[in-house]
Amino acid sequence: MSTAVVIVAGGNGTRLGSSFPKAFVPLGSKTLLAHCLDTLSQWNTPHSLVVVVPAGWEEPARALVAEYSAVSSVVTGGETRTQSVRAGLGALSEGTTAVLIHDAARTLTPLDVFDRVLGALDAGAAAVIPHVPVVDTLVHVDQSTGNTAGGIDRDELGGVQTPQGFDATLLVAAYGLVDGDFSDDAGVMRHAGHDVRGVAGDTRGFKITYPEDLARATALLGGTTPRVGVAMDVHQYDAKAPLHLAGLLWPGEPGLSGHSDGDVVIHAIVDALLQAAGLGDLGEHFGVDRPEFAGADSAVFLSHTLELLSSRGLRVMSVGVQVIGNAPKIGLRRQEAQEKLTELVGAPVSLSATTTDGLGLTGRGEGVAAMATAVISA
Repeated sequence: MSTAVVIVAGGNGTRLGSSFPKAFVPLGSKTLLAHCLDTLSQWNTPHSLVVVVPAGWEEPARALVAEYSAVSSVVTGGETRTQSVRAGLGALSEGTTAVLIHDAARTLTPLDVFDRVLGALDAGAAAVIPHVPVVDTLVHVDQSTGNTAGGIDRDELGGVQTPQGFDATLLVAAYGLVDGDFSDDAGVMRHAGHDVRGVAGDTRGFKITYPEDLARATALLGGTTPRVGVAMDVHQYDAKAPLHLAGLLWPGEPGLSGHSDGDVVIHAIVDALLQAAGLGDLGEHFGVDRPEFAGADSAVFLSHTLELLSSRGLRVMSVGVQVIGNAPKIGLRRQEAQEKLTELVGAPVSLSATTTDGLGLTGRGEGVAAMATAVISA
């Protein structure tokens, strides 16, 4: 068989309390998606790889798969899981005969589950799912009254996991027949009239959905607790200066005053990183008493800070930044700015913007503020 793995990494991180898509949430020293890729890089079955991510997160994903030895591609997903899988199937390499669909949120799934699923396909199954025994007592719940009724035999039930494996031609055809959304790909195959075989899953293949799941996964990995830094920076407008913001030049916009180029976004990120690492603050390292930094590109500050972290065995997991001000309109270049910041930081950076409804110095149009939250790990 010619095998492909499609990693569905389009879920949001809302229930994990993150502003990042779930696949880019840190777990120990790596993101959930990076852990999945590390596991698959050790799989002795030749395969190609397709990673499906939300719009705006293609570049961070490409950076992760760049070191992946298999033929790989990154595609943009849709609003639902079904739409995302359909996009992933559209990127399969020509001649693919078997495809395994895997959720990035099931980060710790061991390779023997992949082997069992692929083995069942090799034995002739059209569709295969891994499952684990249901250990809780199950009841029917009347949603209108709250009353419950028993009588469900849990020995006949299984908790479904991924990867789910399929004859690639049959799965593509099945997706061509369905409208609407399905909770998993086996449901699409059943809808098309195919039998779905089950194989043993693994308890380590649980889905990371809530913070307690993330804590459980961290404990299983023997990882350390991430360090978090939060910082804010503010600069006044300077109409005579060009505007440098989020690593980009903004022509036609009033600039920001400052000892350097006034990039308030990068300054906030640097301050948050230094705080998380316990290395002081922006003023201590790059203040007005350091004439060599007068008029400097703020990217120099960031590069120097990353070197400080690296020398202490620390790495950046993710950064979130909110810009507070009336201008410029961040939304027009938000994706470009996120990609630039992600490149500079070397980890996923999420950028948003807001105003203060006319309140304070930003509301009066006197300047711009930025608040950054940085997550680092040893």
